Amino acid sequence: MQTIQANGYPVLFGENEYESLNTFIKKNKYSNLFILVDNHTNELCLLRFLSFLATDKTIEIIEIESGESEKNINTCVEIWSVLTELGADRKTLLINIGGGVITDIGGFIASTFKRGIDFINIPTTLLAMVDASIGGKNGVDLGNLKNQIGVINVPKMVLIDTEYLSTLPQNQMRSGLAEMLKHGLIFDASYWAQFKDLSQQDFADFDTLIHRSIAIKNEIVSQDPTENGIRKALNFGHTLGHAIESYFLENDNKTSLLHGEAIAAGMIMESYISWQKGLLTELAYQEIKQTIKSIFETIPFEENDLQPILDLLIHDKKSEYGKIQFALLDGIGKIKTNQEADNELIIKSFADYKN
Repeated sequence: MQTIQANGYPVLFGENEYESLNTFIKKNKYSNLFILVDNHTNELCLLRFLSFLATDKTIEIIEIESGESEKNINTCVEIWSVLTELGADRKTLLINIGGGVITDIGGFIASTFKRGIDFINIPTTLLAMVDASIGGKNGVDLGNLKNQIGVINVPKMVLIDTEYLSTLPQNQMRSGLAEMLKHGLIFDASYWAQFKDLSQQDFADFDTLIHRSIAIKNEIVSQDPTENGIRKALNFGHTLGHAIESYFLENDNKTSLLHGEAIAAGMIMESYISWQKGLLTELAYQEIKQTIKSIFETIPFEENDLQPILDLLIHDKKSEYGKIQFALLDGIGKIKTNQEADNELIIKSFADYKN
């Protein structure tokens, strides 16, 4: 499958591209290699990766526990300390093998260790392939607030090997699917249409859908690497989605949500807001709502959940001058950024979501 040239780095596809990875490592004469994994990718994915890796360099494996709760500055300190103790230097290469947590935190660690070392992303989840590993955003959470600390810095390459997806449970695949749906809704109505009836979708060619999703995100990011304009379109569903995800993460009496599960709810609610603001027809809104709800279960919100979620919105990194900023649909396939919505409208979106 054709390589995508991203903003300063290539996105490679297929197991044949491990040869390109090996050539790159040899050409750049790295002093040593460090591989960052979590306990799941260590068990399920690392052996496959090492079977393709051909190098005479010293290789060190760093493993962390899986899950969003590990994406914090304390984990970074531990990894920075391990890198130092095991002799990492400015010519060290860090290879991040895992889902979005690994590529997010691994990119941040590499970008800040000794003022920056090279890193490569090998995403192993659908979410990481189509979203987290692409675009150069790296960072960690601050308490329960998503992605508050971070940098924009691109990897040397991203290698997409969809064989890793065979290790995923169904809910993790659905989580990644949410970002693919988003890419269609904000950029390509014909791409969105392919997901309207999943029973008719030929998933034998799922790699083509993944490739298109990455191409959409890359096209947006390449126009606006630092998120001053069109890149804000990628925030559709994430303003409310991140607040919902954070709220469920911090509450012991709630079952934590996967990122895509929260974003799916956020997309429905922000589509409702788009409709109520006259940007989207009711027919289009109902199509979006029914399609997403046919894939994702409805999250059970209680009345006393709403105010804490609203309180989290003001901490959203997309807020400006104390005002919450939404990226709303301007019809399917188009987006309107820097939009505001009052609390009354947001509360109505929750009520409609539950129906």
